[in-house]
Amino acid sequence: MTLQEVKSLAAKGEGLKIEFKKKAAYPEKIVREFIALANTAGGVVMIGVDDDGTVSGQRFIEEEVYVMEKAIKELIFPALHYELFVLPINSKKGVAVFKLEQSQSRPHYLKIDKKRQSFIRVADRSVQASIEVWEILKKSKNPRDVVFTYGRKEEILLKTLEEKQRISVREFSKIAKIPKFLASKTLVRLVLANVLLIHPQESDDYFTLKE
Repeated sequence: MTLQEVKSLAAKGEGLKIEFKKKAAYPEKIVREFIALANTAGGVVMIGVDDDGTVSGQRFIEEEVYVMEKAIKELIFPALHYELFVLPINSKKGVAVFKLEQSQSRPHYLKIDKKRQSFIRVADRSVQASIEVWEILKKSKNPRDVVFTYGRKEEILLKTLEEKQRISVREFSKIAKIPKFLASKTLVRLVLANVLLIHPQESDDYFTLKE
């Protein structure tokens, strides 16, 4: 990757596959962006780029890279693979680009104090993955025919979606009068069966019929 390519990428602005960081401050938070990109569609994390897309660079860029690589190795599970490009801007500053593909080992997660948190990319933000997203990521790695029984709860679900266009786990549980775990399991199965789409959100995810 050349400096011109870096500037061209930065000019596109942050989005589904691009994240800017001026420096590697709070690496335990920045690794969430790596997890989100690898869990979603891949992309790049750029160190030494301002929020407005200016490739201003960072002094001692090698130290920034060291801090990030250490955090990636120690905090992200399973191990995350990436390409690294470190490019000088001038004699004092440089920029680093971490390039990630959509991971075959997803879902990756952050592990701190025995707590596991996974993240996905929604537009230009990284949000914590719900239980449903986690299950879909895990099971979609090995796609296969999903068998499900069309019964009362599925009938209620589809009728509700025809009327309201969208539904959450909580709403489905209440309308169908079933436990939340069963509502969750049913919706996940229907996403894997290509009947529904999941729309991850910062609060409650919602589901729609797949067109």
